[in-house]
Order: sequence, then structure tokens, then C-alpha cells
Amino acid sequence: MSVLSGHTADTADLGDDRFSWATWLKSHPNVIRVASVVVFFFAWQYLARDSNPLFMTYPTAVFKAAWQLTLDGELQQALMESMVPFSVGLAIAIVGGILLGIAIGQSWLLEYTLDPFINALYAIPRVALIPLIILWAGLETNGKIVIVASIAIFPVIVNTYSGIKDVRGSLIEIGRAYSASEFQIFTKIVLPASVPYIMAGIRLAVGLAIIGEITSEFFTAVTGLGGLIVLFANNFATAKVFVPIIITGVLGVALTESVALIERRLSRWRISERERF
Repeated sequence: MSVLSGHTADTADLGDDRFSWATWLKSHPNVIRVASVVVFFFAWQYLARDSNPLFMTYPTAVFKAAWQLTLDGELQQALMESMVPFSVGLAIAIVGGILLGIAIGQSWLLEYTLDPFINALYAIPRVALIPLIILWAGLETNGKIVIVASIAIFPVIVNTYSGIKDVRGSLIEIGRAYSASEFQIFTKIVLPASVPYIMAGIRLAVGLAIIGEITSEFFTAVTGLGGLIVLFANNFATAKVFVPIIITGVLGVALTESVALIERRLSRWRISERERF
């Protein structure tokens, strides 16, 4: 009996250790994220170090290329050239998408009128419209802004509309029972309840806006980060090609995490199902 009980106690201790490690890792997600990135770069360095530099590169070579581009000023200039149309286009997509989504969600007439057009435009690959946008808006900054805004606006419209329509009728009825006006119901009940949907749409819009910006630089003037990608790819400078690509990815992660932080601050009143149970 003593042997069995000792074995059972050891098994229980092992289970407790595993549970404590799992609990700690679960409460520190950044540790897992950083570790996964470090492992990825080490694996990339190990697997690609002996490859042909014309077709593949490795992290240390990319770092050297990034340092050289920074010293030359090319990287900073390209980043600024990309950020202006990206920022303006994304702002137009967010503000316009939220306003249009709210209007459609609040008005059955607008919903029935605009729904076919939004669904049709959402289904069309916006890249196919870039030649027309260039024809109408030109090759310079205005054309890039229109491309970014046209690609990024639809997730914001659809998610905002879905958030407005998904508000439970019981909450609205409670507000009306307390003699709340329609404006108070919208600002105190409908809009706060729609925040998670709206922020989810903005997170999608950020990624699409980056894609739209790089794509616009491929099609319009060869400037910005997209211009660097084209230039270095044509010269088979593979290490340099990865520099703007990695910067674009880091920018996307940073902006997405910023949006998630804003969402958590705006949604403090919400109690998640996990916290309830």
C-alpha cells in the first residue's frame, strides 16, 4: 500500500507541476510569442545559411542589408513615402466604414438600397479595380489613397453593420422601459455593444490597408516599401528584398496589437464568458 500511495503522490505532484507550468504560460502569452519568433529565426538561419544567395537569404544577412539601407537613408525615405497614403487611406476607410455601417444598420431603407452594391463590390477582387482607380485618380499619392481606402473599407462597413444589427432586442426594450430616448439608446446601448464588432473590422482593415498600399506601389509609381521590393527583386538582391517585407509585417503586428489594446480599453464593461465561469 505504501508503494502504491507513494507512486500516486508522485504522479499527483507531476500533474500539479504540469498544471502550474501550463497556467503560467497561459497567463504570459508574450513569452510564447517571443519564443516562437526566436525559434523561427534560429531555424531560418540554420536551414538557409548554405543556400544560394540569389534565391534565399538568412536573418543575419537581412540585418546587414537593413543596416546598410538605414545608413544610406533609403529605408527611412521609403517608409515615409508609404506611411502618408497608408495612414490617410486607412483613416478614410475607418471613419467612412463606421459611419456607413451605422447608417445601414439603423435604416432599413439604406440597408435594402445599398446591400446589393456592397455585396457585389465586396466580392470583386479590389486588385482588379486598380487600373480603373489609376485612370480616375492618377499615379501619385491620391491614387494610392483611393486604392488603400477602397480595399480596407469593406470589413469596417460589414462588421459595424453586423454589430448594430446583433444588439439584443431585450436590451433596447429595457432602455425604452426606462424612458430612454432613441439617441440615448443608440449611444448608451447599441454603440457600446457594437464596439467588439467594429474593432474586429478595424483589425481586418489594417491588414488589408497594408496589402493595398504595397500593391498600389507595385502598380502606380515605384516608390515606398513596395518600390524597394520591386527594385531589389529585379536586381536579385534577395537579402534586401526581405527588409521591406519584414518591416511591413512588423508594422502590421504593431498596428493590430494597438487596435486590440484600444478594444480592451473601450470594452472594460464587458464580462467575458470565460470570466463568468
